[in-house]
Amino acid sequence: MKRGLKGRWKPGESANPAGRPRGSKNPSTKLREMIDAEAIVKKLETAALAGDVQAARTLLERALPVYRATAEPVKVDGIEGADTLTDKARVVLEAVADGRVPPDIGAQLVTAIGTVARVAEVDELLRRIEALEKRNEPT
Repeated sequence: MKRGLKGRWKPGESANPAGRPRGSKNPSTKLREMIDAEAIVKKLETAALAGDVQAARTLLERALPVYRATAEPVKVDGIEGADTLTDKARVVLEAVADGRVPPDIGAQLVTAIGTVARVAEVDELLRRIEALEKRNEPT
């Protein structure tokens, strides 16, 4: 058995040529099959209904997904007509000041506008670098 140039085994070769026997199970699969999950959940449920707070907490933490608050979509009047990202941020801040948009949502919108600005800056820098490289290529 020889390794290739990068120290990896060549295709079709391995450190264990016999490999794991066909049909043998992974240790974690064996463990899962040994555990009677339904019985455990039933026991937790029984304990929780009998007043065991820790059993109830464990059951709820594992059975129910974590609730994540989501905001309703907002429409900021005038943002479509704003030409620059600065103007868009100004429109959002005016909407917050007027009470048309909650402050936390306004902050998220301004942060998103800032992220778009940074992406636009990177795009512009890449465009400029490509133009400079093209201009400086030997002909």
